[in-house]
Amino acid sequence: MSSPHSVKRWQLSGTDYEPQRGRGLQSGTRFSTWTPLNNRTSNLQLFEERINLVLHWFDLWTGGQRKQLLHTLLTRCTKSQLKFCKDLLMETVPVTQVDFTSVLPRFLSLYVMSFLSPRELSSAAQVSWHWRVFAEQDCLWAGRCISRGWFLPYTPAEKEFGAWKNHYVSCVSTLDWLTPREAAKQYGTLNQHSTGMTEEEEERRKERSIRQMIRDKLQEEKKHALRTRKAWGSYTKPEGARGGRTQTGRPGSGIAFSSWPSLSWPPRTVGSPSVCLSLDRGQPMTAAQSLEGVQTSSPSSERLSKARGALSSFTSSPPLPHNVCVTPPALLLLISNRIPAYELVLSGVKDGVVVVLYDHRGTLSALLAQVERTVSGQRAQRLGLLAPGGTEEIHLLHGSSLSEKTLLTPDHREFWEKLCDWVAPAEEGGAIDMFSPLAASASGVALMHTLSTLTGLEVLAPLGFATGSFQNILSEWSDGSVCTGLSQRRPEAPPLQFVCESVLLGWCRQAQWMEEALGELKGCQGPQLQRVSLQARGRALGHFLWEKTCLEELCVSKDLNEALTEGLTALTRQEETRPLEFLAAFLTRWSEEKEGEEAGGGQKGRNKGSDDFSLARHDSKRCVGLIPELPQMVFDWRGAAARELHHSECLYLGRLGAVLKVYQEPLTAALNSNRAILSYADIHIVLSPVTQILALNRVFQADLQARLQQWGAEQCVGDVLVKLCSKLRVYTNYLNNYTTALSTIDKCRETKPPFRAFLKRADRTLATHMLSLQELLLCPVWRIQEYVTLLQVLSLHTHTGHPDHTHLCSALSTLLGFREFVQKLKRNSERDGLMEETQQMIQGCPSLSEGNRQLIITQDAALLRSPDEQIPESLRTFEQVSDVGLFLFNDALVLTRRNVHHTPFALAHRSAHTFLASVALSSLAVRAITHSRYVRHAFVLEGPCRSWVCATERGEEREHFLSVLRSATSSALTGHQ
Repeated sequence: MSSPHSVKRWQLSGTDYEPQRGRGLQSGTRFSTWTPLNNRTSNLQLFEERINLVLHWFDLWTGGQRKQLLHTLLTRCTKSQLKFCKDLLMETVPVTQVDFTSVLPRFLSLYVMSFLSPRELSSAAQVSWHWRVFAEQDCLWAGRCISRGWFLPYTPAEKEFGAWKNHYVSCVSTLDWLTPREAAKQYGTLNQHSTGMTEEEEERRKERSIRQMIRDKLQEEKKHALRTRKAWGSYTKPEGARGGRTQTGRPGSGIAFSSWPSLSWPPRTVGSPSVCLSLDRGQPMTAAQSLEGVQTSSPSSERLSKARGALSSFTSSPPLPHNVCVTPPALLLLISNRIPAYELVLSGVKDGVVVVLYDHRGTLSALLAQVERTVSGQRAQRLGLLAPGGTEEIHLLHGSSLSEKTLLTPDHREFWEKLCDWVAPAEEGGAIDMFSPLAASASGVALMHTLSTLTGLEVLAPLGFATGSFQNILSEWSDGSVCTGLSQRRPEAPPLQFVCESVLLGWCRQAQWMEEALGELKGCQGPQLQRVSLQARGRALGHFLWEKTCLEELCVSKDLNEALTEGLTALTRQEETRPLEFLAAFLTRWSEEKEGEEAGGGQKGRNKGSDDFSLARHDSKRCVGLIPELPQMVFDWRGAAARELHHSECLYLGRLGAVLKVYQEPLTAALNSNRAILSYADIHIVLSPVTQILALNRVFQADLQARLQQWGAEQCVGDVLVKLCSKLRVYTNYLNNYTTALSTIDKCRETKPPFRAFLKRADRTLATHMLSLQELLLCPVWRIQEYVTLLQVLSLHTHTGHPDHTHLCSALSTLLGFREFVQKLKRNSERDGLMEETQQMIQGCPSLSEGNRQLIITQDAALLRSPDEQIPESLRTFEQVSDVGLFLFNDALVLTRRNVHHTPFALAHRSAHTFLASVALSSLAVRAITHSRYVRHAFVLEGPCRSWVCATERGEEREHFLSVLRSATSSALTGHQ
């Protein structure tokens, strides 16, 4: 049977029509549209043939044709087929980026967006409509408005959208933002709400503004007089400037500066150092202070009118005489008297620096008044603060530390606001230099940033790359980009602008030892130390400078000083029998090499014979910087901190190794040779813990050295520190045994003469780094603090995405807790020792070691008695009965009779105390007696049975003792309740 016509074939498509079976299926159906529906085998065969044909065509088509085919096929698919295609595509090409708001639950998306700032939330709202719904939710904006005090004036409806965001935008758009100094001028205080001023306060403000205008005009006239003055010797005063009287001899109208015959101008010259040691008496007054004194002696309305008259007369007055100099100080340096050996720092203050030495026991207001009297209303270029402190806070005053938390209190705000008013603005180079390593920790950097925002000045501090008591002052300083990790090196360190380099270098290296020595000295001879030290410094300094050194006749050039230094250094390293000839030959060679360098354009190489001298020069210069010189452009702060950690660790191991080499090995050898100096038990108690620490830290030093040899940007040292922190039990055992080891040394030294002789030979030699055995045993305690400081630097300059950040934070947290443990042990030891000394000092005193009793303060006073108790206190006379000592504990006050015994043929004296009475603080009342012509600095202590009237020698001592006593009484009453 023949095949049907093409049209007929088209009509038969989809039917069961079968062609002749004699021919193959492939030849007849390749290009036909007929599909067998009932014959499954033929259907599958034909489907495969057509699939292969379509794939062959698909391979020959272009990319656009392929996309068109796919689009056509997908539009003809059902939903189930499209879902199958989606699953197949997801399996073949997985999605790597997806909108988290469409995947996460709603509350998680809002929690993620809660960490964005208002500006970032506004940007996120512009991504899409879906993001805008999330970014404008009230739960994200209500807290931001309420924290700033912006409350919505109505309650939003249930379905109202974006009410709190609109309120935030309206508040920000109408907000008048002021800089800190503009806010200070308008509101009086920084970051404080204005409470309104009374009429008297408004008059005082106007008076201060008028006085400031007078000072500014005085400065302008001074500059004008200096520019227009005649040659030396030809200057004559104008007739109007010779006096303030008219032709009739009567005073002229107004208060002109030329009509003040009683003013005493200080003979201040530019660049002369001014050390403020005593500001109460004997200090000349400036014109501004004299004007203030005149104004304060009259009523407020008269003061304002007189000040205005002075200003009007000053504008028409002739220039001041040439000898009047009111040049403001260039630099202002505040030094606490708690700084060890501050006299050495004062001796090295540079010209043009005004120093304020303040009492650590004072208050912020007293310090502010002292600074105000010193600067006399003038502005300083920079402000420096040298006070005890660490990486997180500065102990500015007793009980008043400057930290990130305390800076926000009203007292500190007002103090820094007024203090920085006397410093030049940042545009004129004004800055604050903190001589404490605040830039070494995140809390310190936050404190610097807050203080900078508060005052509008740049705050600088050391980065803490040096170990030691005060040697961090000599390390690198921050320059405004401490948090970035990369910085430009400053050309000159800020402390060198205040103090000479040689004096500062010597003081920083010896301050720790001076602190220990002066602490003992001040504790024993505190009352006599001020007067004796002032006289001794004056006599010693004058005798040395004028009678021995003869500075007026000494003239040594810089080159000669350098040559002599190098020559003497080379001479000390060689054993010369004829030192003068060696020094002469060295100076001759040095001069020839110097001339050769200048002739050859500064050649770098030297001959072989001068290598030792060149090495000596580099060694001498190496002592100045604690960190090796690095490239000037980019400074790797992490690498510098890690290298300092390794360098200080090597020094630490050297000191611990000296304990074993100088002490343990000879003592053990003597024990083994039957010539024992110490027993095996004593050697084990004293030196065995050091062996364990040395073994631990040697492993730590080796691991750290291996990391530094392959140092890079991604190198890690935190895991090495974490490994060290996991074995701090060795240090814990050492510290728990430390007191026992010291007592064992003291006991053996007293009872065993061979051991005393051994210590005399071994202590403070070159092998022990000029330290004694007791000082070497204290090195682990110092090392804990050094670890904390260096770890704070490392964690600060390691960004959060660095792989080392987690380990560094963990190690730092562990070491901070261990440092608190060390400080607690130290406080407990000091408390126990002080209680034992007090118990031995007071004769006939009952046992003081009860419960948790602690000694707070001691005060010497005079016991007074009045003949007639009926007379009012303001008219009552008192007579001294005896000297008493007041020992204030945390739960009681002990009164003793103090007997003073002077030493024959000497100025020294000693005090003996006899127990008189004790009163519990819970039943003690105290009140001050007003000063009168009969009694001064007196107060009354009232107990349950009797009362005592006491008086101190100075008013500062009474105020300090009464404030501490009231605080202790309040604490005792709170604990008793």
